[in-house]
Amino acid sequence: MCKNADRLDWRVRFGFGAGDFAQNLVYPAVSLYLLFFYTDVFGLTPTAVATMFLVTQIVDFLWNPLIGVFLDRGTLPWGKYRSYLVLAGLPLAVLLVLCFWSPFGGAVSAGKTAYAYVTYMGFTLLFTLVNVAYGALGASLTRGTDEITVLTAVRIFMADMGCFAVSVGVPLLVALFAGGSGVPLGERALPCERVLPWRMAAFMGFGILPSFIFMPLVPFFRRRLGKKGLFYCFTAVAIIGMASLYVLSRIGRVEDHIGWVSAAQFVKATGIVVATGYMWALVPEVIAYGESRTGQRISGIVNAILGGFFRLGMAIGRLVPGAVLAWTGYRAAPAGESAALPTDPRAWLWTMVAFALVAAMFLVFSFTQAKERVVMAAADAAQVKTGDLWREFRRNAPLRILAFFFVTTFAMMSIGNASGAYFMNGLAAQSAFAQEGIRWLVCVIPAVLMVASAAILARYPLTDEAVERLKP
Repeated sequence: MCKNADRLDWRVRFGFGAGDFAQNLVYPAVSLYLLFFYTDVFGLTPTAVATMFLVTQIVDFLWNPLIGVFLDRGTLPWGKYRSYLVLAGLPLAVLLVLCFWSPFGGAVSAGKTAYAYVTYMGFTLLFTLVNVAYGALGASLTRGTDEITVLTAVRIFMADMGCFAVSVGVPLLVALFAGGSGVPLGERALPCERVLPWRMAAFMGFGILPSFIFMPLVPFFRRRLGKKGLFYCFTAVAIIGMASLYVLSRIGRVEDHIGWVSAAQFVKATGIVVATGYMWALVPEVIAYGESRTGQRISGIVNAILGGFFRLGMAIGRLVPGAVLAWTGYRAAPAGESAALPTDPRAWLWTMVAFALVAAMFLVFSFTQAKERVVMAAADAAQVKTGDLWREFRRNAPLRILAFFFVTTFAMMSIGNASGAYFMNGLAAQSAFAQEGIRWLVCVIPAVLMVASAAILARYPLTDEAVERLKP
């Protein structure tokens, strides 16, 4: 048990989790729907989008370590890390709206492409600042390992609430702002009405729903199976779900057997959620391991290193879908396709305005409640240098394993997330080759990456007994 001094009030726990809720109102909107927006609404080609995503993620990969050093060296009067929830978080909400704004005409132009580059890169770099600061904030609230577990559970639960709201809410809100009708598919609607894409919303929602059911059971699974056993077991569950989705997508239209498709999506998501959800609890372990060897608690450096590899995985995950869509000859779903998302730019803009406003409110609340208690002394902070990134990576073996684990895991999740909208958006209207490409993006490639993640995690050296010995 952690000491009483290490325990936090539930208001602080909820306030900390509110920061992840806010981030998961803005970032999943980009990871789930921005590729679709660029190809089907904004008018860019899949090749152009894939190139833009790759360039941006490379810049972000270089930007990430600078942010870690900047955060660990600096101190603001409003909080070493939490200040950035407001100083960078509020502009981040604005950039979300700008990413989904289409101020140009339908034709592709240099100005249109440049606008996409500037807004998307600005969003990505600012999100890195917020996310690294937030990750370091968690380790600065307490040293208690039990309390860190509670904070991780609260953080994940609220992050999943944000993801669920975006997954389900974006298709429905876009359709409503576009003049959608509540008439279910299969029933008669007036020609001027647009039916709500409830099947897509259900499919996307089932991708998050297991979080609320199974994440509270992760401590039980961990006690029974161990860290690695938990991942191996639920990796198998995820692969079963992916295989089921692949088979179902080849039996007629996916929209015609939405019940089975949703069930397969639920199984896939259950495996992914449980297998990958606990990885954030490993971050404080590697921070504590580094502190035990050097005496410095460089949370920002560790989170910057992991963030860099996380973004490397995201770079792969952002490049692959666009490249596969371009290679297989994907074309935007025909206008009037019953399963298609609306392509009204104004509807997308107002949807993101709504999510950005809610995110801004929760960022401010998180800033007011989550105050640092365990931070590096000012004298030590002044000694933090960019070279510390490489030194920490070289001497911290658990950090290296976790970093490579992040690459494959986030690549897997990014590819699957960005492809879900295409899977439920008139798949049968695509050519046979394009359909197969989308199936691989949703099912096959993520399964291969999950197996690779399991192989990497097998080398993680910190057992529960070793973590206990790291306690001060």
